[in-house]
Amino acid sequence: MSQDPKLQPRYSGIPTFMRTPFVPELEGLDIALVGVPFDGGVTNRTGTRHGPREVRNQSSLMRTINQATGVAPFELVNVGDAGDAVPDSPFELLAAHASIEAFFRRIKAAGVVPIAAGGDHSITLPILRALAQEGPLALVHFDAHCDTGDFYLGSRFHHGSPFKVAAEEGLIDPTKTIQIGIRGSVTDRDIWKFSYDSGMRVIHIEEFYQLGLDAVIAEIKRVVGASPVYVTFDVDGLDPVYAPGTGTPEIGGFTTFEAQQMIRSLAGLDIVGADVVEVSPPFDPSGVTALTGATMMFELLCVSALALQRRRDAADTHSGNDGG
Repeated sequence: MSQDPKLQPRYSGIPTFMRTPFVPELEGLDIALVGVPFDGGVTNRTGTRHGPREVRNQSSLMRTINQATGVAPFELVNVGDAGDAVPDSPFELLAAHASIEAFFRRIKAAGVVPIAAGGDHSITLPILRALAQEGPLALVHFDAHCDTGDFYLGSRFHHGSPFKVAAEEGLIDPTKTIQIGIRGSVTDRDIWKFSYDSGMRVIHIEEFYQLGLDAVIAEIKRVVGASPVYVTFDVDGLDPVYAPGTGTPEIGGFTTFEAQQMIRSLAGLDIVGADVVEVSPPFDPSGVTALTGATMMFELLCVSALALQRRRDAADTHSGNDGG
């Protein structure tokens, strides 16, 4: 029997993301799959702290080749499970964010690309703080909510505000940010005013279906261009029939197939990191939401591997090392 864990029976072994080796020291890795079991930024229904463990479990269903695109990420780059970014002080939000940032700064310093599984959406802020050291990043943001709110119950650091804070801190370029799938009822007509005022491209779900998938994909590429880009995928961007296990479900979202098509379309972008957030297993005993999260993580791995390969090829060409 093969010694490759990815080829062992999927019910066997210690769970890691996609049955990759556990490499907490990052040695030899190109892409690190990371869990961030934190939901201290949730404003209502908790449970996403349990997300990474169940996404790991469901990710055993991922195989090695993307049948639709032909991408075999484990052949292109070295991928491993780097463990969890567990906050030292999980009950103190700012201290927790600092711990998460420190974990991802270590990944960044090692020259490794992170793909994270949350955790609530507030975790993206400390990840961006760790990655945007050379300047603001472009952002592709799949979600039912813009997450550019402000103070809520006395704090501006929660899962409904990370991208306002990120823009204000110069971590993302609002003019190169696109937010897709926005919908649902609100209590403030201007709750996402910052997105519009700062120049973010906001595609509500109604416009998503008016434009059509191909036009939305073209808009993603137009907004981001050739800039280094971070991709964040909140599972509540999907219709709850595909992801019922999430803290803030909103009826009327895009489908899992449409999500896969959009992520696959990012293959030409310069992706420097990504995450899948807001998987809350306690609200979905079936495990389908965690499976959905694992599948989107695999899609992100595929396009991230292609981006890393392109950067290496460009570096080799620039240095004159063309293999001749």
